[in-house]
Formats: sequence, structure tokens, C-alpha cells
Amino acid sequence: MAPISTFRLLRPSSFSCCANSIFGFSYSSSLLSTPSARLNSRRLPLFVLSYSGRRGRRTIGGRGRGRGGYQPKRGNSTLREEKRRDKAPALWTAPEMEEKEGVAGFNRKRAEGGDKSDRPRNLQLKTRKLNPINTISYIQILGTGMDTQDTSPSVFLFFDKQRFIFNAGEGLQRFCTEHKIKLSKVDHVFLTRVSSETAGGLPGLLLTLAGIGEEGMSVNIWGPSDLKYLVDAMRSFIPNAAMVHTRSFGDMENVNGASVLGPDRGFPVDPIVLIDDEVVRLSAILLKPRSFTSSRMKPGDVAVVYICELPEIKGKFDPKKATSLGLKPGPKYRELQLGNSVMSDSLNIMVHPSDVLGPSITGPIVLLVDCPTSLHIPELLSALSLECYYVDASNCQREAGKSVNCVIHLGPASVTKNEEYQMWMKKFGNVQHIKAGHEMKNIEVPILKSSDRISSRLNYLCPQLFPAAGLRYLRDVGSSSTIGTTDSSEVQSSDLLNIVLAENLLKFHLRPYSQMGLDRSSIPKLLNRIEIIKELLSEIPEVDDLSKQIRRFWTSHAENKDFRATGFDNGDVVEEPWMKKCSYLSNDNLRKQEENRAEEKSLYRNFSLESRICQVSDIPACLDNVRRDDMEIVFLGTGSSQPSKYRNVSSILVNLFSKGTFLLDCGEGTLAQLKRRFGIEGADNVVKSLKFIWISHIHADHHTGLARILALRCQLLRDIPRETHDPLVVVGPRPLKGFLDAYSRLEDLDVLFLDCRHTMEASWEFLSSHGSSVDFSTEEADGKENASGADKHPLETSIFSWGSKMQSWFKRPGSPIDTATSLPILRRLKELLHEAGLEALYSVPVVHCPQAFAFVLKAAQRTNRLGKNIKGWKLVYSGDTRPCQSLIDASSDATILIHEATFEDSLGEEAVARNHSTTMEAIQVGSKANAYRIILTHFSQRYPKIPVFDESHMNDTCVAFDLMSINLADLPLLPKALPYLKFLFRNEMVSDEPEEAFDSAVGHY
Repeated sequence: MAPISTFRLLRPSSFSCCANSIFGFSYSSSLLSTPSARLNSRRLPLFVLSYSGRRGRRTIGGRGRGRGGYQPKRGNSTLREEKRRDKAPALWTAPEMEEKEGVAGFNRKRAEGGDKSDRPRNLQLKTRKLNPINTISYIQILGTGMDTQDTSPSVFLFFDKQRFIFNAGEGLQRFCTEHKIKLSKVDHVFLTRVSSETAGGLPGLLLTLAGIGEEGMSVNIWGPSDLKYLVDAMRSFIPNAAMVHTRSFGDMENVNGASVLGPDRGFPVDPIVLIDDEVVRLSAILLKPRSFTSSRMKPGDVAVVYICELPEIKGKFDPKKATSLGLKPGPKYRELQLGNSVMSDSLNIMVHPSDVLGPSITGPIVLLVDCPTSLHIPELLSALSLECYYVDASNCQREAGKSVNCVIHLGPASVTKNEEYQMWMKKFGNVQHIKAGHEMKNIEVPILKSSDRISSRLNYLCPQLFPAAGLRYLRDVGSSSTIGTTDSSEVQSSDLLNIVLAENLLKFHLRPYSQMGLDRSSIPKLLNRIEIIKELLSEIPEVDDLSKQIRRFWTSHAENKDFRATGFDNGDVVEEPWMKKCSYLSNDNLRKQEENRAEEKSLYRNFSLESRICQVSDIPACLDNVRRDDMEIVFLGTGSSQPSKYRNVSSILVNLFSKGTFLLDCGEGTLAQLKRRFGIEGADNVVKSLKFIWISHIHADHHTGLARILALRCQLLRDIPRETHDPLVVVGPRPLKGFLDAYSRLEDLDVLFLDCRHTMEASWEFLSSHGSSVDFSTEEADGKENASGADKHPLETSIFSWGSKMQSWFKRPGSPIDTATSLPILRRLKELLHEAGLEALYSVPVVHCPQAFAFVLKAAQRTNRLGKNIKGWKLVYSGDTRPCQSLIDASSDATILIHEATFEDSLGEEAVARNHSTTMEAIQVGSKANAYRIILTHFSQRYPKIPVFDESHMNDTCVAFDLMSINLADLPLLPKALPYLKFLFRNEMVSDEPEEAFDSAVGHY
């Protein structure tokens, strides 16, 4: 049946649609869909009939590409929904939409956790016919974490019909998107350790694979026995179907109840064979730290050595010998080449492969060694199962001539430079050693070139909002002679060893045999920031003058009389380091090259950004007497669903400088982003200074970077006396506690968990009025009244009325509000707020999924220049949500409202179905709440560089970018920078990401 396309009625921009209790309009539904509850029963005439069929390019605003327009690739529904409609167009219906008082149209089932339309019913493993005679095979270094030193690099083992990845640290998806490595082709993922450093990217990878195609995909996951704890932890937010193919090995049962080794509790002497097929024999050897007692050793301390053995290459077939043995050309030749014996055609004899084939070539062997600490070295040296791979293994029963070709070392430099470790390396003879552990020289080489190029351009245009990154500073002022070279001192201390330091995408060819060895052809070229700026000025010559304009009005703003009257003065400004040095690239040499450039084009002459700058007259009183070291917001991730080349997933750092820091959401790659912004040591200092972390909801793109941050904090504070620091407070939805509790069996997290429900405004008021006498830990939230007739639920925790399904999710029977546990943590949080100069922290229920919250933070009162007490600033973060009255009320008179804007305005129906907001809806929430500044974030990956928005409605609004830093003192100027930023991306408004990049995982977030 031919696909049925959808026709939609669209309203003109000047004409209001159906009435809505909040915004005065709502979106029309598809004419062919039959939802059980329409968005609104009011019908008004519509004048434009628009066609929306398969995803394709369409013109925005009726304009073509060029000066005034662009053609983004957009659509009104996800690819998966379109496929369902194609299969059964008569039966397909849109998700049930509702409107409640104070809530815009929303998907109720999704908000209650009952929307299963996007969940794959049956995740299938890829099945391919293996090719025993591989023409191409290589092993490749995937440099995840090489520049940021935050996660272990991955190793990619490639065959014609099979793919293997060893380790899946945070950033793996983003790395593979950048370098066009298709994770959907991967058959197996192996973990050398089960920790946040090696497996932090696994949850996002599983969710992405589960969203590919109509039924979803899965992958085999292998790891030591402690993989069970990671799987148990991920069950709180990942469908079980995505993890049914996990296989653990070692001394415990695996997650499927069967043990690879059987009942033996000790580590085996022989390697554990995991895969043995026509392509590769892959086995594992377990290592555990020697000096740890069983009570001190965590499951995540066990490491693995993987041995990859390729089958031997058969000798060349000799047709003359075959003829002499009575064989005729035909299928029997092929059987002999495959290693099978055949009967002679003319002689009564059996012909064996050895009769007609030349000498075989031994298959190559590769070892992947993860020795994370010096405590693992004794176990590695004494491993009997490795003796067969040493050159002097006289007592070994292995086949003669079988030797190791390449050893990849994943341990840190502190281990690989150990004298005992290097003596062990010499036992393999003259093989190729590749050190892939963290090396300081790799900090100079950015792994995500696309993101780094965008950051460099933004820094050149507006260094006030995009300060020079901490890692880039090393590349600008450090010696470039070290790049691509080997440490000479290491070579001298490692004589007789063939060692190279790993580089990103370095290959070691295994097949064909004639090409065996290192291959550097895939290593990306080094980024040169000067060349990036030259390229920028060549593409957009006006940028040089635009940068001067920004610098000029930013400087004049501090001298503005209106600004000074409200308390700003040069004496009040404390400049950050980036304003003193390296804040922007000197362009003296570049200007000389542009002296003979012709007059500016008419497009730039008509742009006239200077005319947009107006005097600041509406600065709120809370910004009176503000200093640059009061507060700064750093956007670490501004994308949704899954990481892309240009945007990481949700994470925001609020920097209070000397008073500490805290995080709002903590998506995958948060630590790497911190290191890109602040440098290696600077990021460690940020992590140590964290006061608390607040998580909005349980979706993976908002919290899968949490375990890595918590584990690193424990490591950094390990040598500091325990009495000098407390466990870190994590505020989040209740299901997050299950994840943290399960994961803490793998690594020390040192965390105090507090349910978002216990930080609602009503909870604080209830605590203040009852004090320490409060104790209802034995109560059950079943909606009944207690014996005295009083309501046992004085705290409302939902925007829905009592008794609704959403409310019962928050307070369902059997889920007591354990105040006896939460009360001390709540008091600790109150102390932390007071120490940081903050007055209050509230969580506000919003409409997205079960237990989704927004965040409200109020600073303490301050004194202005006249000595009067004034209110402190107010920060509101929406999390993921549909527009709702509870958020508008919470955002009243906010100084800063950070609001999600996942979709452009033309995708209103999809925003309703996904319980997200459009750009205009987010702006209208801020407008109705009288917010001073609105910052939009959480953009769909449809918009990789800059989202689609109508600039005429952005008077008080700005768009967030990754690594954007907004100082509290710069808020008055924030909207003025937006036209400049949009101009920088004037030719790049079309998504260059594949459709699958944002269709595959959107259903899970």
C-alpha cells in the first residue's frame, strides 16, 4: 500500500488558534489521526493548508536559502511514527493529548509513564554470516578521553562481518558520530573493568541501539562477574530488553543466572574462552589487586586482559598438485581451501588440504592489557595463563611459531613506566607495544574537532561569553614539537622495546598479511587555532568588525550612567582570568591580510547591529552592586536525547566562585566538558568544590554522567581527612536512588540522596513549622486520613489533583515518605545553602514524565550601594517540561529562567506528544512569569549548531551553546549578543546530522 501522507492546517503568524488557558492558543491535530481527546474543542477558521509527508527539505517562512532564508531538514513526526502509519494507516492514532487547567496540551500517558508507543517490543541481535577468509582486519584506537583524561580510550577490532569494541566510556557515541563510526554495526562490547571510567557510555549506547529501526537493536556485552551490579543499576532507567544479552565471566553467576565458569569461586589458571568462531578466538584473563583484602576490594577493582587470536592463514593452493592427485577443477578446490578433505575424482584416495596447500601462516595475536594500578602488577606477572605467549616459554604446549604481534596497554603511565611492568613487557620479544593510557601530550590534541572549531569561532567573536577553553590554552602556548613524537626518556628506559604512544584513530593492521603493522593514515590532522580563525574570516569577513563591536559595547556598558546608577562600577568588577589574558586571539597579522579587502557587502551594511544596542534601563534591583565573582552559569551540555558533534547532553554548572559550585543535571560527558572549560586541574577543583548536584528526572540524557563525577570526587578526596569533608548531597527523583544504591557496589560514591519531593516548597514550610518533631516514616501514602481525621498527606507533590494516576505515582501505596532519613539530609542541604549565601532551593513538579521537576534557587538578601537590603537574585531551571502554571508561578520575577526549547515552533504537535516545549512556548512562560532573562537550552539534535527561532520575540532571550559562560554581571547585555551569534551561523542552519541521529533515541527521553 502506498504511504498515506498527512495534511495539516496551519495558522498564520498573526492569527490566534484555539484558546488555551496559558498562552491563548494550541496546536491542531492531524486530520487523519483520531486521538481520543483533542487539544481543544474550539474551532476557528484557518487559512493555510500545508502538506507534510515524508521528511524532507522545506523552506522556512517561504524563503529560499541565501541571504534571508534557509532550508532546514524538518518534519512533523518521528521516523518511527511514520513507519507505523505506513504499515497500518487506518489503525494508527496519535498519542492521547489532554489539556488541564494551568497546563498546555500534553501527552498524559507519557507524563504518567504509561506511553509505550516508542518502546521497542523485541530487541534483536544482529545476525550475519561470518567470512572465515577475512580480507580486511585491523585494530584501532578510539581516542575517547585522550584529551580530557576523564575516561579510558576504547579499542575497535574490525573484521569484514564482525565488529568488537573494548570499553565504552563516556563520550563514545559523540566520538563515533564525529568520526563516522557506525555503532549500529558493532556486535560485541567488552569491558576491561566495570567502572564509570570504562562503562560510563554504555547506558546511552544501549538506549540508542534500542531506538534504531522499528524493532530496535541490541548488542552482546561482556565483562567480569561484577557486570551484574552495573546491569542491576541500569534497570532503573533502561528497559530490560536492552540488557538481556549481557554475559559476565569470572567467579560469580552472570545476570542470566548461568555461570561461564561453573561453580568454581577462584580465578582460573587457563584463559576463559569467550568467543571461538571462524573469525577470532577471544579469551580473557582476570586480574585483581594483590594487597586488597576481600572486605576492602570492590567488584570494580577486577581488571581483564583480553587475548584476540585470529585463525591461521592457509597456504597458497597449488593446482598442479591437485591435478596430480586426480582432482578436476571445481567445487572440491574450494573445499580444500576451506580446510576440508575431499575424495579424488580419478584415484581412490582421500586428498587432504595439506597435500595441495603451501605452508600456512600463523594467525596474528593481539593482547589488550588493562593494569589500572601498581597493585595489579604482581597478579599480572604471576599469571600462568600468559606464559604461553612469552618468547621464552620452553615448557608451554602451545603451537610452535605462534607469537604475539601487538600488545595494547590501557593502564596509566604511572603503571606502564614501572620497572617491573617494563620487564614484563620484554617477555614478548620484539612485538609492537601501543601505550593507550592517559598521557599528558594527548591533552594538546582535541578529539572532537567539530566542537572545538565551533568553540574557537565563538571565542573569537565573543570572548565575554565564550572564554578560552582550559585545554586550548595548552595548545596555544605550549610547545607543539611534542605532538606526534615519543618521549625520548621513555625510549631510553625501554631499550629493546618497540613502543609507540597511541594517537587518535591509530590502526594496527592484522589482515591482509602484507600490510601487517601500524597505519597512521587515519589519524586526524592537528587543529591550528590560527588557521581556524583565518578560515572564519575568509568565510565571513564581517566577523572581525562584529567582534570589535561586541567588545566596544561590552566595555561601554560598564561606563553607562544608567548602569553605574544601579551600583555597577569599575571598582566592583572582579575580572576573571580569561579577561586578563588569552581571552581572544590577537588578529594584527590577520588584519594586515585583510587591508586590501573590498568594501563590506550590502548584506553586512544592512545588518546594522549597532542600531540594536540600546541603553539599559530595566536592570532589576537584585543586580544592584553585583560583582563578577558572585555567580556564573556555565552550560556544559545544551542538546537533548543523545550527544552530537556540536552539543553534549544536558548539564549546567553554577559557579559561586569562592563559595563553591553545584550542577543542574549531569548528562553523559559532563566531566569531559568541565575539563574542556577549566582544564585538567581546574576541573578537579570544580569537582572537589561541589556543594550538591540536582537532577531533574530519570531520563538518561540528564544523569548518566553522575556516577563518573561522584567516583572522581571520592578519588580526589581519598587522601583528605574524612572529618574535613562530607558526602555530596544529590537531589533527584526517587528512582535515581535505586541506581546510586546499586552502583555504589561497584565504586565508592560517598553520596547522600534526597528525594526531590522533600525539597518542594511545601516540604520546607512543613519542616520549618514542625521542626525536629516531624516523623511520619511509617506512614503510607495511600490517600487515607489518619485516626484524628487529619490528612496524612499535607505535602502536595504534583501539579495534578489528588487521586489522579500521576499523583499516585508520586505517592503510591507502599512508598513511605521516610522523613527520619531525609530530615538530616534536608538540614545538611540547608546548611550548605547558607554557607554559599543562598536563601532557598525548591523543586517544582512539571509535566514531562513521572517525577519530573523544575529547580528554583534564591540568593540571600544583599545590601545595595545605598545600604538598603534588597532581594537576592533568583535562578529557575525548567528541566524537561510542557508549559505549565506551576512553572510559571515558580518563575515569577526570576532573574534568570533557563527553559528547555526542544522543538521549533512548527513542530508543536511533536512537542505535545513528547511533553517538551517549543521555542515560543518557552519564551511565553518567561514572559508571563516576568522573568528578567530567558535562556533557551535542551535543543533537539535536529539543530546541531543553532536552533530555529524568530528573532523578533527574543528581546529578553538568549540561546545557549556548549561551554557558554554567563556571568551575573553580564545579564543586561545578554540579549544584545544573540543577533551576532545568529549571524555567525547564517550559512549553517541546515542539519548535517543523519535523521537517525535524532530519531533513534528520542522515544527514550
